[in-house]
Amino acid sequence: MPSAQTHAAVTLTEALIRKHSITPIDGGCQALMIQRLEKIGFQVEVLNFGDVTNFWARRGEDSPLLTFAGHTDVVPTGPLDLWNTDPFEPTIIDGILYGRGAADMKGSLAAMVVACENFVANNPTHTGSIGFLITSDEEGIAVNGTVKVVEHLEKRKEKIDYCIVGEPTSSHQVGDTVKNGRRGSLGAKLVIKGIQGHVAYPQLASNPIHLAMPAIDELSKAVWDEGNEFFPATSFQVSNINSGTGATNVIPGDIEIVFNFRFSTEQTEQDLRQKTEAILKKHQLNYHIEWNLSGHPFLTSTGPLIAAMKKSIQQAAGIETELSTSGGTSDGRFIAPTGTQVVELGPCNSTIHKVNECIAIDELPLLTTMYEHCLEYLLPNKS
Repeated sequence: MPSAQTHAAVTLTEALIRKHSITPIDGGCQALMIQRLEKIGFQVEVLNFGDVTNFWARRGEDSPLLTFAGHTDVVPTGPLDLWNTDPFEPTIIDGILYGRGAADMKGSLAAMVVACENFVANNPTHTGSIGFLITSDEEGIAVNGTVKVVEHLEKRKEKIDYCIVGEPTSSHQVGDTVKNGRRGSLGAKLVIKGIQGHVAYPQLASNPIHLAMPAIDELSKAVWDEGNEFFPATSFQVSNINSGTGATNVIPGDIEIVFNFRFSTEQTEQDLRQKTEAILKKHQLNYHIEWNLSGHPFLTSTGPLIAAMKKSIQQAAGIETELSTSGGTSDGRFIAPTGTQVVELGPCNSTIHKVNECIAIDELPLLTTMYEHCLEYLLPNKS
């Protein structure tokens, strides 16, 4: 039996890491994946929008359609002198594979491809269809990636029934945590206007910092909801405050405050906006606000995909997985609104976006097996 180090998913992960693919550059990752997928009968469409590289691949024409969604782009490396190894030269030390994207998410992509190769070899007449939706712009502004491909599929009424997103979800061992939803993200840039003046003559000015603080205090203490069995309570967080001219004797004319809501299915974008602006108006502020919705909350609470994922993890690793909606957003937010059941499963996430990002090589064969079992449960061979 081959060692973990020579497993097909490990060698493919290494090949992907070697390709410089900092957002939104793909660096040739997708061409490598396409080459492998075409060999096992996938029909591939390259769908590039702006400077973003995407592809949609499908094997089969029938439903249900089970799709793997993922991204080939990675975040910047940070200071190279802080890395113990070259971030784009995969290096295995004591059973740990180091390299940018090892965990987020080139390891998952490799495991997905190899799982499909194994599955097709063993199930050449499987029911349904398998899809791959891959982008090079998940870590960036995410406007020309998955969302555009989903719009393309929707226009021609090509419906995804089940979707596995390869985000790194695991905490201590691969498979211990599966994301079955994500909170919504609503951001805003708030400008509160005052009257600039000399600090020695406050009666001739109106300090926007002073005006803003009671309203921000009320927003930060507000109870927006109590959450539910799947989501924590909605949270409000200020991320940036900017004001002042740089001089110590000038009352500024305005203050800019950037904040974000991470919200559950107990809330809507409209409700959050209305409640926020009601508080601002209550404090009689002269303000301007720009809202930015990054994604609605989504949830897959039950269904065949959840059941198959739980069984696959139990069969491969002998553990009970925990369903979770914690963490930030993912591209699942673009896919779920079409009515697709969405779950996320990937390797351990303790080093993602960090210097010396890495993954235990033993995780990759195990993750491959989990994906393969999921295919077997949802797309069995025709009898």
